[in-house]
Amino acid sequence: MSWLNDTLVGFDLETTGTVPAESRIVTAALVEAKGGEVVRERGWLANPGVPIPAEAAAIHGVSTERAVAEGRPVAEVADEVAAALCTHWRDGVPVVVFNAPFDLSLLDAELARYGLASLADRLGGAAPGPVLDPLVIDRAVDKYRKGSRTLQSACGIYGVELAGAHRAGNDALAALRVAIALGRSYPAQVGELDPAALHDRQVDWYRDWAADLQRWLRRSKDPAAVVDGGWPAR
Repeated sequence: MSWLNDTLVGFDLETTGTVPAESRIVTAALVEAKGGEVVRERGWLANPGVPIPAEAAAIHGVSTERAVAEGRPVAEVADEVAAALCTHWRDGVPVVVFNAPFDLSLLDAELARYGLASLADRLGGAAPGPVLDPLVIDRAVDKYRKGSRTLQSACGIYGVELAGAHRAGNDALAALRVAIALGRSYPAQVGELDPAALHDRQVDWYRDWAADLQRWLRRSKDPAAVVDGGWPAR
């Protein structure tokens, strides 16, 4: 049976910045859905322990003042989010993460920062998975399409409603529905694959994309450019 009509979990973080090793969690969401319809949603607001830059707050709507007043300690949030994710993976449920190397690497960095077990440690040394990353899949199946590859643009391409972008729960659900739309649009390449096989295929797709980008950067901008080809986390 295709995963398209089965249970999926969407995951998203909103953060203080754009560098996974340095940025901190502000909000997190896990949205469980079956056939694209929400069954359960969990959300977290964290006090990241550092000021939230104004430009980040303008995107996700959470100020430093609100995070301090209403948020829980970020170590507790990271631990709970990691535990929930790993429970889904141990149960064999695919987790949908748009641009997975950002969110999963950032979560692992937060866990390390507070001396907490990594995702891999919680999974007995196994890499997180299965992961479905609509960004990686979209790049592979529609490689030469011009224009933006943001979640908002993917929603427009694949007919998914995204109300309130950059709210973790909204983004998590939208990414999940984009993944389903991709599976239906490209059955042989995506929808008919077992989630574990699709996970492995994305490892290759991401590595190839990173290598192509690195070659282009070295030719056109920086001869020493390095693009990390690790997926779903660095």
